[in-house]
Amino acid sequence: MLACAKVRFLRMTPRKVGYVLKPIRRHTVAEALRFLSVMNRRAAMPVAKAVACAFANARLKNPTLREEDVFISKAVANEGPSWKRYRAAAFGRAVPFVKRTTHLIVEIDSGSS
Repeated sequence: MLACAKVRFLRMTPRKVGYVLKPIRRHTVAEALRFLSVMNRRAAMPVAKAVACAFANARLKNPTLREEDVFISKAVANEGPSWKRYRAAAFGRAVPFVKRTTHLIVEIDSGSS
């Protein structure tokens, strides 16, 4: 692992973020950012920010690094804490529902993909 970035308490479900992470694994940072910029999903923006942040962290260690030289070695969307809320229902009742959050981890490594 060259560098990593963590996004915690992201207000999206891990399943929806996972749909965005799956196609960018094992690709270079340049390819991943290009792919995420045209992806039509709401989770693409925070994932792109996390990938760019991980690359910036790697550039702190090695300033001569290029986006084409590093690839995404690990991209995981783990479940964060859930917010328990209530919604109004018929006959004056209240029914519970859950707002899920995500902990996102992106690790990049050098070498060929």
